[in-house]
Parts: sequence; structure tokens; C-alpha cells
Amino acid sequence: MIVIDIDPVAFSIGDIVVRWYGVMVALAVLTILVLAVVESRRMGISEELLYSVFLWGIVGGLVMSRVVHVVDYLALHPGQSIDFFNFAGLGLYGGIIGAPLGAFLYTRVRRIPWSSMARIGDAVALGAPLAQAVGRVGCFINGCCHGVPTAVPWAVIWDNPGSYCSLPGEPLHPTQLYFIAWNFVVFAVVFWMRKRPRPDGISFIVYIMLYSVGDFVVRFWRTNEVFSLGLQQGQVISLVTALICVPILIMKWRSYRAALQVEVDGTEADQSEANET
Repeated sequence: MIVIDIDPVAFSIGDIVVRWYGVMVALAVLTILVLAVVESRRMGISEELLYSVFLWGIVGGLVMSRVVHVVDYLALHPGQSIDFFNFAGLGLYGGIIGAPLGAFLYTRVRRIPWSSMARIGDAVALGAPLAQAVGRVGCFINGCCHGVPTAVPWAVIWDNPGSYCSLPGEPLHPTQLYFIAWNFVVFAVVFWMRKRPRPDGISFIVYIMLYSVGDFVVRFWRTNEVFSLGLQQGQVISLVTALICVPILIMKWRSYRAALQVEVDGTEADQSEANET
């Protein structure tokens, strides 16, 4: 068994309490930004455009992730109140939805074609899994998002009084670490894809799809209430997200291969005409 007795509070400034969770979320944002900048330079994407889209995406992601968390909390705890601006909890899928929404609003304001965001999505997809892994470190220290009781050798016990663990003192599945491990797998796949021929936007779709699959599986060990068909609410969202990604992935690859075939046929026709003359 592993005992975690780390104080979730990193430091305080007057009445402002900063938890390690918040510190890790900030580091996660920095991680995704740095890697997106590096990748955008390799891909020839304007850094000014990237920074603008990133800012709108971060604002949209934070707001929507908080909205999802608050709605989920109120649904599970009817009659209880919650401070919306506390940001003590964030719903990950809210961030995944909110970030593209923020980017979309930016394209409408600046009158930029939405299709041009596909390559930026690929640049962001490189750092997104690592950023989520960093964020899960904050969850691990915080004691939230933990698993069900277990007797496995790697079970974790959270016993700090400030922990957000709902089952303090009990050995639990460290599902935060399972998420971290899966995010490294997703990063490896996206990294492998980055220099290979592919349609624009495909890396982002693969990232979303793979993360959803991992989230669906890991949640079988999470302590969340059953929502429908024996599945948790997060699992239903993960399943729907993955199922939406599959046809998009297939259509993008078909269009890409068709375009390549047209290009090849055109080249062969030009070569044939050149030979005849």
C-alpha cells in the first residue's frame, strides 16, 4: 500500500489558498502551449494566430469545464450550493468542448475560415495528452478522482485532513495514475503520427478518440454513481465522443486518399502526354 500524506494546499497568500491542483493545472496549460508553439513552428503555422486561438481556447475551456463540473455536482447533490468562481473542480470534457468552442468564436470574430483551424488542432494535439497527465498529478495530490476500494499491491491511501478523497484511510485504486499512463500512450501515438502523411486535423481527432477510449475503461475503477445502462455519466460521454470520432476519422482518410489518387492520376496523365509529344 502507498500512503499519501501530502498537504493539498501548496501555499496561501492572505485569504487566497492555492492548492497543488491549481498549480498543476497552470503547469498543464504551460505544457500544452510550449509544445503547440514548437509544433506550429515545424508546421509553418503563424505564431500570432496560434497565440490568439490558444487564448480564446483556454478561456472557453476553463469556463466550460467549470460549468460541466458545477452542473454535474448540482445534479448529484440536489439542494446544495456551490461557488461557481471557486474553480476547485473542473470537468475535463467541458474543457475539451469549450476549447474548440472558444477557438470557433475567435474565427467568427476575426472572420477566419474554420477549416484553417485543423492544422492548429494538430499542433495542440501533440501537447494535450502530456498536459492532461500533468493535470492528473494535481488530482493525485488532491485526492480527487480516485478509484474504488481494492487490495492490489499498488493501492493508495489518502489520509491528509485536507485531502478531497471521499474515502480517507481506505486503500483505493489510484485511477489518477492509470489516466497518466494512458495519456503517455496517447502522446506516443500522436507523436508517431506527426511526421507521417495525413489529412489536416486527423491528429486532433485521434487524440480525442483515444483519450475517450481510455477514459471509458479507467472509469470502471472510479467511484462514480451509475448513470445509465450500468455506465457512469463520464463513460456515456466517452462512448458517445469516441463513436462520433470514428466516422469523422474514416471520412477524412477517404477524402485524403481520394485527393491523393486524383493527384497521382493527373501526374500520370501529364507524363503520358509528355511521352507522346
